[in-house]
Amino acid sequence: MNKRLFSTLRPLLHENPLGLPRSGTRAPPEIPRRQRGLPEKRTIRDVRKVIAVSSAKGGVGKSTIAANLALSFARQGHRAGILDTDIFGPSIPTLLNLSGEPRLSSDNLLLPLTNYGLKAMSMGFLVGEESPVVWRGLMVMKALQQLLHEVDWGGLDVLVLDMPPGTGDTQLTITQQIKLDGAIVVSTPQDIALKDAVKGVAMFRKVDVPILGMLQNMSHFACPSCGTQTPIFGSKGVERECAKHSIDFLGDIPLDARICDDADRGKPTVVAEPEGSERRKAFEDVARRVGGLIGL
Repeated sequence: MNKRLFSTLRPLLHENPLGLPRSGTRAPPEIPRRQRGLPEKRTIRDVRKVIAVSSAKGGVGKSTIAANLALSFARQGHRAGILDTDIFGPSIPTLLNLSGEPRLSSDNLLLPLTNYGLKAMSMGFLVGEESPVVWRGLMVMKALQQLLHEVDWGGLDVLVLDMPPGTGDTQLTITQQIKLDGAIVVSTPQDIALKDAVKGVAMFRKVDVPILGMLQNMSHFACPSCGTQTPIFGSKGVERECAKHSIDFLGDIPLDARICDDADRGKPTVVAEPEGSERRKAFEDVARRVGGLIGL
C-alpha cells in the first residue's frame, strides 16, 4: 500500500482532480469528449447493492440517518460501506470519528478507512478539516466520478451513498452513472422540508431510480422527564406525502438530543446505544426493512 499526497492548492487536472497515480491503475479508460453523450449506468466494483440516502433539503439529519443505517447493516452481519458524496461539506469523517489520508492499493485505487466495522470514503479524508474545496463544477463532477469508481471496497454486500442536498449536478451524475438499487428520501414533518423532499422524489422517478420509501426524521420530541411526546415540527407530514405519491413510509426517527450528541462525538447511536434501546431500534428497524426491499 502506498501513501498519497493531496492538496486542493496545487495545480490539478480536470480529468484527475484527486491526483491519483495512473500507472497500473484499473480506472476505466477516458472517453474522448466528442464521443460523450448520456453516460451508461455502471455498477460499482465489488459492491452487490447500492442505495442512495437523499433529502433534497439541508439540515434534516440525512447524514446521521445514512451513517446509522450503514452501521445497522454492518451490525446485521452484512459487509457494509458508506460513501460521502458531498464534495463541499462532507459529514462522514465527523460522524464516524475518522481522519487521515487513505492509502493506495497496488492498483492505485483508494482504500477506504474503517471504524465500527464499517468502511468509509469521503472527500473529507483528502482535505484538511478547515480547508475548503474551491472548485468549479467540472472538477467537482470528475472528483465524484473518481470516488465512485476508483475506490477498492474489497467486496461489499451494501454501499450507502450519503447524497448532498439538492437535485443538481451531483445527483444527476450519480443517478445517471450508477446502477442504484433504490433511494431513500429523508424529511422532517414540516411543510418547508417536505416541499423539497417531494422534488427529490420526482427527480429519482425521472431518472428511473426505484424509490424505497420516505423516512420521517425528528418526528416527535419525547420529554426526558415526563415522557410526553410533542410533534415540534408537525405531525405525520411525511406519511401524508407518502400516501399522496404512492410511496412506502419507512418509519419515524425521534428528535432526541442523545442522537445529536452521539453524532457530534463520532459514535453514532447504533454503536453508542445498548442493544434493545428505543433509539437504536428505530434505525435498525428501518435498515431491516430496506434490506428486505433490495434483497439483501
